[in-house]
Order: sequence, then structure tokens, then C-alpha cells
Amino acid sequence: MAIIGKLLAGRRAGETGLAWNRPGLANGTEFSLTSPDFEHDAHLDIAHASKRVGGRDHSPALSWSGAPEGTAQYLLVVEDVDVPMPKPVLHCAALLDGSLNQLPANALQAGTSEPGVRILRSMLGRGYMGPAPIRGHGPHRYVFQLFALAEPLDTLAGKAVDQARPKLVLEAARATARARIDGLYERP
Repeated sequence: MAIIGKLLAGRRAGETGLAWNRPGLANGTEFSLTSPDFEHDAHLDIAHASKRVGGRDHSPALSWSGAPEGTAQYLLVVEDVDVPMPKPVLHCAALLDGSLNQLPANALQAGTSEPGVRILRSMLGRGYMGPAPIRGHGPHRYVFQLFALAEPLDTLAGKAVDQARPKLVLEAARATARARIDGLYERP
């Protein structure tokens, strides 16, 4: 499998397709998003990687500050920008209550009962899906993006937002501010 990663080494989705750059989400000011589990642009621990590669699929703890007053909800999006595809892969999406300013570790699991957390559909299923890049492809950047929303997203096209396709959620969301932290993971 390492040979495939090496053959695809030059192919990366890049940042252009990130939620961060979508018209409705690229607006507003920036605020601070941090994690006690990793520094910005530092490597994620194996515990945060996919079970398929020996990890535990545990989402890292996150905390934020400086979001605008009156934030109704936050939209959290985790994407892999280094996947050898035309667009980044959406690993996790969740709506968070506007009163929150942190998430404990492992709060993004499918079926979570964490107060104020609504897990949405992603390209890979529901809940946090840890990194599992192709062996030999090099380091992948996992971008944790948090968007402050002035208006809550509850329904889209007559469906509960929990059932909506990720593309519809990202198109409907309108951010007043945004924050991000990038973690790296590479398979040996």
C-alpha cells in the first residue's frame, strides 16, 4: 500500500475546497480555537487516529474564546486537505450550542449524549472519524474549523439538519466569525 501513497504523493485536495473558504463561512472576524491535546500544526496522537490504523477514533478536546456575543450556534467541521482527491474529505461535522466554549475529549462520537452537541452527517458517516491517510503519502493536515452562527440551523429543505447532506449544511450556514486549528497525522 505504501507504493500507492508514493505514486499519489503530489496529489492533494488543497485548501481551496475547505469549508473555511466557502462564501457563507469565510466572513467575519477570527477568534481563538485551541486544544490541550495538540498545538497548531503539530502532530495528532495515535489515540485521535482511526481504529483502522491502530488508533481509537477519540476526538481531541477543544476550547475557544473571543467569539461574538449573541452566537446562537457553532458549526464544527473537520476536514483532511491532503487527501489525493479533488476536494478535502469531511471527517466530522457537528452543531454546538452557542453557550459552549469547550468540548471535552471524545465528545464528537456518534450517539454522544454530550449536552449541547448535535452530530451531523459527514462524508464518512456520523461522528468523529480519525485520520487514516494512505501509507507512504506523507503528512496529512486535519483542519478543525469552528464557525460562529448568528442564526441556528434547525431544518434544511424541510428536513431536520441532522439528516441533511453535508453539502446542504455548508451551503446554508452563515458565519459571523471563525476559528481553526490544524493537526497533522502521517502513517509510518
